[in-house]
Amino acid sequence: MANSLAEQLANLRDTRVWRSIFRSGFGPTNLHRALAVQQNVFLHLSSVKIRKRSLSFRVTWFLGTLSLGTFLILVATGIPLMLYYHPSVPQAYADMKDLRFAVSAGVFLRNLHRWSAHAMVLLVFAHLFKVFYRGAYRPPREFNWVIGVVLLMLTLFLSYTGYLLPWDQLAFWAITVGSNLISAVPVFGTKIRFLVLGGHTVNANALLRFYVLHCVVLPLAAAIFVAIHFWRIRKDGGIYSGEIKKP
Repeated sequence: MANSLAEQLANLRDTRVWRSIFRSGFGPTNLHRALAVQQNVFLHLSSVKIRKRSLSFRVTWFLGTLSLGTFLILVATGIPLMLYYHPSVPQAYADMKDLRFAVSAGVFLRNLHRWSAHAMVLLVFAHLFKVFYRGAYRPPREFNWVIGVVLLMLTLFLSYTGYLLPWDQLAFWAITVGSNLISAVPVFGTKIRFLVLGGHTVNANALLRFYVLHCVVLPLAAAIFVAIHFWRIRKDGGIYSGEIKKP
């Protein structure tokens, strides 16, 4: 039984999926331990050196950097907005009015957050399109391509959950239509809609759940996947410079 399990693990490590995720493998030797340290995301987010051509605007259009910049703007503006916001049905809309008419620079802060969110969706779409067009999803970078798709989905979910927080007529009916579309999914659609809204209608439960998702769960998940994304870029080599590191 033990030999069979060991053989299965050995066969798993030889698969293309495993080698796409774990480039150096594991083992008891000092070499494998050194490689494990070298793959630490906190120690190796930035490479020691990189080709100058891979950093030029003509090649990259800075789409990845701009996407990260809009995400940081959203974090920087979202934290002070949280200080003026209560995720409750009678108070949420009143807080939006206070941000517009009572809070100093409240309109600027809210609009900067809103337009940065729209820009992030556009930039992430453009970034994935350019990566696909340049063929950078091919081996050995297929795992990082999947991470990028996950980041696109997180970006869309962040935009969708934040849409309800103003609690006005536009937000209420937009989420109502969107949740009704979810319920049209076969088999699990109704259950997913009930789980997302916390009930059968868009109410206080939905507002609280969207607030927690928008301000805590999804930003933390996005930050983790962004770190993994940059780490894999460094490990896989420059996308546009011709550097390809073999497993």
